[in-house]
Amino acid sequence: MVSSPLRDTRTAEILHDETILEFPDNRLLIDLCGPFDRNLAAFEQGFDVVIMRRGNRLVLHGTESARGEAGAALEALYDRLEQGRPAEKGDVDALIRMGAQAAPSAGTADEAPTARQLDMFPGGRIEIRTRRKVIEPRSAVQRGYVAELFKRELVFGIGPAGTGKTYLAVAAAVSMFIEGQVEKIILSRPAVEAGERLGFLPGTEKEKMDPYMRPLYDALGDMLPSKQLPKLIEEGKVEIAPLAFMRGRTLSNAFVVLDEAQNTTTMQMKMFLTRMGEGSRMAITGDPTQIDLPRGVPSGLVESLRVLDGVDGIGFVRFSSADVIRHPMVAKVVDAYDRAGLGGV
Repeated sequence: MVSSPLRDTRTAEILHDETILEFPDNRLLIDLCGPFDRNLAAFEQGFDVVIMRRGNRLVLHGTESARGEAGAALEALYDRLEQGRPAEKGDVDALIRMGAQAAPSAGTADEAPTARQLDMFPGGRIEIRTRRKVIEPRSAVQRGYVAELFKRELVFGIGPAGTGKTYLAVAAAVSMFIEGQVEKIILSRPAVEAGERLGFLPGTEKEKMDPYMRPLYDALGDMLPSKQLPKLIEEGKVEIAPLAFMRGRTLSNAFVVLDEAQNTTTMQMKMFLTRMGEGSRMAITGDPTQIDLPRGVPSGLVESLRVLDGVDGIGFVRFSSADVIRHPMVAKVVDAYDRAGLGGV
């Protein structure tokens, strides 16, 4: 039997065919296991191990590499609970899919954002504080993306659906607005239908567009009190509008998020980028594999990535299926399309 202390109060025992993890706090261990041991079942399936609970110990059976990965993930989840942070299903899924990548690593002082609302904790953990919730990136790429959003005035977030590109950008916008770094939040999308025709829908232009802009409303609703959001919209401090409404404006002292940017034309993207005014920041998000423009019309997002490559001061962050934080099936769907050659442009 070989015993190696992980902490003063926690030990792991590695036998020839099993690993024993001992946790000192039974209350936290209950949370670690989850309701009806749901978290343990997820770890068993994800890492191909068998986990048995004996008092305040978890016994892992499986191959040496599988036990090592599962043990590291369990330790990371326990660390999270010790810090007073919840262990939600999404956090468990992230640890299973990304392994050590899901656990923050220490960054350098030069990498640390400057906003007070963005908290850098020991070990490189990042949290964005909004009025309704604390939002934490779950992968190394997401953490780098958040750091770029607070560090640079113009950031592109590129990658598949479900990677948190827009959600984290909206969180950064709300954080900076609360802190007083910007005076307003502007969220926009190009009015391009995904195979449908908005013109045939009943109602006014606003009533037709509201469902299309709903993901942006939902993101804001997660971060601002429900009674406060309508007032901020009425006062013009929060604006959610189609991209066409940006023409001719100068967007000063604002955090501007352009979502679904793959559906912009070349001229629309140039128009949007040249709206930036003094004291403003822009985040542009999109998935070049889901372009809904008419056949033969080049994507303004794809062209901007080529044209702006190497321009000093612009941040480019590229996500992959490993960063998907929706249902785990989304990552599998993205990978399947990529393998079929249907994921690129």
